[in-house]
Amino acid sequence: MLAINKPYLTEKFEAKPFVKWAGGKGQLLEIFKNYYPKELKSGKIKRYIEPFLGGGAVLLDILQNYNINEVFAFDINSELINAYVVIKENVESLIKELRGIEQKYLQYDKESRKQMYYEVRDEYNSITIYDQFTKIKKAAYFIFLNKTCYNGLYRVNTKGFFNVPYGDYKNPTICNEKNLYLLNYLLQKVNIFNSDYKESINYIDSSSFVYFDPPYRPLNQTSNFTSYNKFDFNDEDQIELAKFFKEANNLGAKLMLSNSDPKNEDPEDNFFDELYKEFYIHKIMAKRSINSNGKKRGQISEILVTNYSID
Repeated sequence: MLAINKPYLTEKFEAKPFVKWAGGKGQLLEIFKNYYPKELKSGKIKRYIEPFLGGGAVLLDILQNYNINEVFAFDINSELINAYVVIKENVESLIKELRGIEQKYLQYDKESRKQMYYEVRDEYNSITIYDQFTKIKKAAYFIFLNKTCYNGLYRVNTKGFFNVPYGDYKNPTICNEKNLYLLNYLLQKVNIFNSDYKESINYIDSSSFVYFDPPYRPLNQTSNFTSYNKFDFNDEDQIELAKFFKEANNLGAKLMLSNSDPKNEDPEDNFFDELYKEFYIHKIMAKRSINSNGKKRGQISEILVTNYSID
């Protein structure tokens, strides 16, 4: 656990996600604050649950700005969860490993960096986690690859191997020591699970606020980046999630869910309108940051579903 005398805790410094993640919510936090339940803002809600953790932007916003006693976070991506657990339990060893990687990488020229990237990627895909050393090494490689791969994208093939090509960045920050120490401090309150979102039902009750951030339904084939693990999240999965949302609603929890807005491409597409017709569907504007067509990167609408009204 982070020692309290670390200088980072006395500075005005806000922790940020340690990875770039497809669909990350950092840009939307100021908008989201307007849609959080009033019970969270008043301090009545004491338990926060995130069934699709991902990059954790909303988790960090909740931890740093609201009085929450218990936090439960879930994700099916085992490499991502391993990195979170290592930051929580072994941050100093992780920082030492990342420092070494960063120093080596930054001293190289472009071609040597590219060669190092692919060597690390191959080793990362071959590492089997079985002890603390392999946990830390895989977490360090996970962060390194995220900071140096093309577009900061996390993508794997059907065998579960990370396959994103090299990204040519001049001076990437691979070891953000200050941020990692503060994340370590904040995560002490978080119970982290490498589990399917359905496992979260065991922790949801009437005193909970649950935020769902599933892999988005793709607007079209070129925007389909939902394979952040070796399992796709298709329309049948979206339907199953809607059923789960209703089950959580029956437990009395406050719920918020984000997803793509299919009406961006087809105004007649009522997929989510039908799935969540019992609830409140809000439209918000977001900047598309991942698309193969550069002309289509801009402001589009997304949806937020809540089971409570917004004043």
